[in-house]
Amino acid sequence: MPQTPDSACPLPTPQNASESEVIRLLLSAQRIAVIGISDDPTRPSHYVSEYMRSIGKEIIPVNPNLDEIFGQKCYASLKDIPGPIDLVNVFRRPLACADVTRDAIAIGAKGIWLQSGITNDEARQLAQKAGIPFVQNRCIMVESRRR
Repeated sequence: MPQTPDSACPLPTPQNASESEVIRLLLSAQRIAVIGISDDPTRPSHYVSEYMRSIGKEIIPVNPNLDEIFGQKCYASLKDIPGPIDLVNVFRRPLACADVTRDAIAIGAKGIWLQSGITNDEARQLAQKAGIPFVQNRCIMVESRRR
């Protein structure tokens, strides 16, 4: 089901936006689905999500192997999440990213962020074709702390 455009993230971005502008825009997202979140505090998906929560972001955990994290329900997939999603933050192997991007497009997510070390050209092309801002190989926590 497509999402309504009433969320806090003011998208879409202009086609010619610089990566810095796209990052700035995506950092304004309030409701962030985290794909591949872990309940292990030593894993980046856990402590990056914890940091984002500490600065006021709403984190929606997505991992089919977990029931709950941070005292919140953990969803099996993006399609299971009720309500709009501003940003899909991905902590998955590169091979999974095109499918995650397809799901993000299907639910009307307004942006996609592949974490440090994760790149996927097909995912980038899918997002670009759908007009969805996309960042890859960047850490959302690091970028947030820089601004």
